[in-house]
Order: sequence, then C-alpha cells, then structure tokens
Amino acid sequence: MANITAAMVKDLREKTGAGMMDCKSALNETAGDIEAAVDWLRKKGLAKAAKKAGRVAAEGLVAVESAGHHASILEVNSETDFVARNDGFQAFVREAAKLALGAGGSVETLEATHFPGSPTTVKDKLQELIATIGENMTLRRTAALQVSQGLIASYVHSQVAEGLGKIGVLVALESAGDVAFLGTLGRQIAMHIAATNPVALDASGVDAATLERESNILREKNAGKPDHVLAKIVESGLKTYYKEVTLLEQPFVHDTSKSVAQVLKEAEGKAGAPVKLTGFVRYALGEGIEKEEAPDFAAEVAAAAKG
Repeated sequence: MANITAAMVKDLREKTGAGMMDCKSALNETAGDIEAAVDWLRKKGLAKAAKKAGRVAAEGLVAVESAGHHASILEVNSETDFVARNDGFQAFVREAAKLALGAGGSVETLEATHFPGSPTTVKDKLQELIATIGENMTLRRTAALQVSQGLIASYVHSQVAEGLGKIGVLVALESAGDVAFLGTLGRQIAMHIAATNPVALDASGVDAATLERESNILREKNAGKPDHVLAKIVESGLKTYYKEVTLLEQPFVHDTSKSVAQVLKEAEGKAGAPVKLTGFVRYALGEGIEKEEAPDFAAEVAAAAKG
C-alpha cells in the first residue's frame, strides 16, 4: 500500500475541493496517484471541477512586451518574492522580455541573445545577477504572438511595475478595423482570460487525451444506462465542458449574457471591419512548479522534546 502523506491529502483537497477523508480514500484507492485520485473523486461525484491553475506558485515575475504587430511574454523565476521586488531583477526581466520579441518563443534562443549594454548574453547576464543577489533564478518559458494587421493586446494582473506581475496575457486580434477600439476590446478579452484560464481557443484545440478523459468520467458516472442514452449524455456533457474551458464559448466575464465569440461578432460594427481572435497566451507565475513544503518548526520542536 502506498504511503499517503498529509501533504498529498492537502494537495488533492486543494485541487478538488473534496473533503479530507474523501481525499484520503481516493489516494488509498489509487495508490497515491494524484491525477487518478482526482478522476476517482469526480466519478464519485465528490469533487468540484479540478482546478486548472498549477499546484504551487513559484516566485519571480511574468513580463509582457509589445512592438507593433508583435508581442512577447516571459516568465523568470526566483526563490523568493523579495527578489521579485528588487529593482535590478525587474530591470533584467523587462529587458529580457523586449529581447524575447525576436526569440520566436524559444528560451534557448533568448538565452543566447546579446544583452544590451553588456558584452555577455542574456544567460550570462542572469548568472551575474544570481551571483550579485545570491539567489537562484531561471528563465522558465517564453512565447510570442504576431498579426499581419490589427494588434496584440496585453494585460498584467497583480502588477508590481509596468508590464510586470503575477499573471500575464497576450491576445492576438487580426483586423483592419479601428486600432483604438481593438485595443480596448483586446484588453477586456485579456482580462477575461486572466480570470477564467481557458485551455484552448475552441473545441478543436482541446487535447484529445483530455477529451477522452472527460468522456470516460461521464460514462462511468452514468454506467448502466442504455448505450444510446449514454452517447447523448457524453455528447451533452462535452458541450458543457467546451463552454467552461474554451475561450470562444465561455460566457464573457464583462457581460455573461454573451459568449466571447458573440462579443467578437458584435464588435465588428464598431471596429469597422471583421475581427478574428487568432491566438492567446496566458502565463500564471509558477503554475505547475513543485516546491518543497516549508518545515513544520513547531512539530520538529515537539518531536525533539519527546525524544
């Protein structure tokens, strides 16, 4: 039998919203496999929708940078939030985000790029910063978007300085319409993305394995029903799933009576031309990064006292 720790139960509870004992049972049933335990709870109807955000937040900054029809987004991690407030670190991240415009979404290319005002590369400059500040830092990921006409809108949530914060979003709007209007619309959609964290632009962008997983959960929750009924349940369930997780089908957070797709269609009149949302990127600081649990000092003292 797998060794089920309190930290595992806590992690599963945070991911699903299920009760502590239910989480423990799920982990026992799945030999400690967190993702399998999430599915087990959902099949039993004991879990809320699995949280899409990463399990643990690392520190550092997410930066966005725009230049005409191009824009970049970059995440640079540090060990503590204290470093994220450091002027030198912020200056490095801001400059690196500008250089990321030409990196084509490649961390390796960005690392090898010459750092302005320095004889070194971005990678070497970061190493210098690590030596100066005395804390480990990493260029974790970067992405870039571009349009032939229109603009790339951006939004930074929990902003600590211009273009730097905890969540960054880019939205590509392809259009020959009014740029000022597109800028306002794009920012509203970027704020929507920051709040809802869609997994794809539309149904065609949802990973096949994810769809199979959702379908299996629906089938198991409705096991025993006739095949033709089960097929309709799965079809209906996936439609509901698409409305929850795909950007164009989600209810627009600024007006939930409309989907994002409807908002875009209605916007064409004000823009004076067709408007197409061709892509988006959302980075949340530290999502998916595992960090060691801080030691329980009180428990350590109590254990030492008993010894």
